[in-house]
Amino acid sequence: MTTSLARSWGDPGRTTVYDVVHTTAYSYSEEVPVCHNEVHLAPRHTPTQEVLFQSLAIDPLPVTSSEHIDWFGNRVTLFTIEEVHLRLVVTATSRIAVATPADWTRLPAIPWETVRDRAASDPLAVEFLCESPFVRRLAALADWAGASFPPGRPWAEGLVDLTRRIHRDFAYDPTATTTSTPVEDVFTLRRGVCQDFAHLQIACLRSLGLPARYVSGYLCNTASAVASPVAAAIPALVGADASHAWLAAWDGDAGWLDVDPTNDCVVGDRHVTVAWGRDYGDVCPIRGVFVGGGQHGMDVAVHVRHA
Repeated sequence: MTTSLARSWGDPGRTTVYDVVHTTAYSYSEEVPVCHNEVHLAPRHTPTQEVLFQSLAIDPLPVTSSEHIDWFGNRVTLFTIEEVHLRLVVTATSRIAVATPADWTRLPAIPWETVRDRAASDPLAVEFLCESPFVRRLAALADWAGASFPPGRPWAEGLVDLTRRIHRDFAYDPTATTTSTPVEDVFTLRRGVCQDFAHLQIACLRSLGLPARYVSGYLCNTASAVASPVAAAIPALVGADASHAWLAAWDGDAGWLDVDPTNDCVVGDRHVTVAWGRDYGDVCPIRGVFVGGGQHGMDVAVHVRHA
């Protein structure tokens, strides 16, 4: 497996294989006779990631099910259940090989202004420059992010510095926000979760004219996932054993570089990529509509293990 982008967490050139089981269970106080759902649970093939196996189990069995590739290249499953049920369980099982690229500091030292100017006319970048439902371009964010991008600073250095500042200045707090909290509120609160921090950094970059996209996936914290004599010294990552989110930024020459503000790192072989888009709304793991149901609840369990 060849690699093209630089990340941390591991030895360059090493490939790690993970087994992932992601289970979502919905329970209802009243019968549901019909539901329609859309699922983004199939990991992507990328230059640093190979999907060895993937399956999706749905209970009750759907009456119809189909797959397609969306605008961003994600694999999407649509299904309909027309059997009366009080519980719906969706289980995605995958085996993925992830390669560790080389040190990000070896990327070309391109001034961030050059990246900004190229992005305005590049068709691969333009759609990740615009506002999207969860991400606004704001002058206040451009001002705050600007401290990481002084004149002439290499783009990658600025990106990593902004990642570090978000990690330093914002507290991880699962009770502070919801999936619909606006990015400007996260900026004011200085608190949130991985989704919030990814949206915030994307908004900062887009406000400066730098393309960025939202990435959903998983993390692994098991000791066996870090096959190194210094494994014990490698810190646990926040967001493991659940769906995780980070972002990727574009520089034109190297392509996309993934960074994780929740964990203050350049993404490496402990991250598994599932899907990407403009923001969370493009890659929501599972969403749908149903008839009836009364009160309902949702339980999510994610298990990532070294294969």
